[in-house]
Amino acid sequence: MTAENPLGRLDDDDYPAYTMGRAAEMLGTTPGFLRSLGEARLITPLRSEGGHRRYSRYQLRLAARARELVDQGTPVEAACRIIILEDQLEEAQRINAEYRRAAAEPRTETDA
Repeated sequence: MTAENPLGRLDDDDYPAYTMGRAAEMLGTTPGFLRSLGEARLITPLRSEGGHRRYSRYQLRLAARARELVDQGTPVEAACRIIILEDQLEEAQRINAEYRRAAAEPRTETDA
């Protein structure tokens, strides 16, 4: 984000734009459910200057996935662990794909 483009953070998935009430409303859940995700260490909301929880779009996606699993009967702690593992697997696959692309690129004499 720059001074010339103060609205640039609206596209930032990690910007804590949503209050707890708004996040719960968007997810169709309760603030207590969001607090339970924090207790299970799935998401750690940022705090406003007044101490209120603020959630990012990325955190809301994780919370929505947790809600899906809980609605299917998975305990909250287990749902959070599943999501953390899914997130780690996705990151590992992304890194692996980058290594494969780099390995497939032709090398020049200056690379050696």
